[in-house]
Amino acid sequence: MAQLNNPDSNLTNIKWRFPSVHPEGRKYVMIAAGVTLLTYLLVSHFIGWLLVGLTIWVAAFFRDPVRTTPLDPRLIVAPADGLVTHIVRVPAPPELRTELGEGEFTRVSIFMSVFDVHINRSPIAGRVRRIAYVPGKFVNADLDKASEDNERQHFVVESSDGVKIGFTQIAGLVARRILSFVAEGDQVGAGERIGLIRFGSRVDVFLPAGTGSRLLLGQRSIAGETVVAELGVDPGLAGSAQ
Repeated sequence: MAQLNNPDSNLTNIKWRFPSVHPEGRKYVMIAAGVTLLTYLLVSHFIGWLLVGLTIWVAAFFRDPVRTTPLDPRLIVAPADGLVTHIVRVPAPPELRTELGEGEFTRVSIFMSVFDVHINRSPIAGRVRRIAYVPGKFVNADLDKASEDNERQHFVVESSDGVKIGFTQIAGLVARRILSFVAEGDQVGAGERIGLIRFGSRVDVFLPAGTGSRLLLGQRSIAGETVVAELGVDPGLAGSAQ
């Protein structure tokens, strides 16, 4: 991972590049392209052209853009792209209480539509202490009850300073598989790719006591880049929709 603001770095400028397709999605792009081609040749040119749009959407869904993560151990970065739909005080999920403890946490929920990037990233650097998969339903991930009812996968990452941050991948209405790229005991960097969810879903991040969200309801986050919170700081922000 290049450190872009390091004066000793050889990187002096950044150029835009087309996002690559994550390896997990390449087979789906090939399937969509194959169906499109066969439909065009054997069924209908018109329907074939319509399916070209579907193929492009599948490729876009699995896009994996490069992200620049601020390297500050005090910062918690967004684990997902999407819309901030809930900021509430709640107990930790039962599966994470052995690691996070009792008491209340500020839960920031980020909803990913089918048009958002679905690669999820670690909010802090540290060791993966806990991964817990929970089977469940596939109701709308935008609903608050999805945190308890839907299929989900919990993570806890512990920093070198002993700070533990929990976050949860939650399947949505059309999501049918949650994938993890890491295992318990792995060391991860802040903003490192840790998994994805197919198709349309949500990620919750749990902020410890004394730490408040720097995001507001209705704002959008960028995984690995947007700062969700600074440890030990509660800015008490308020906002207005315009």
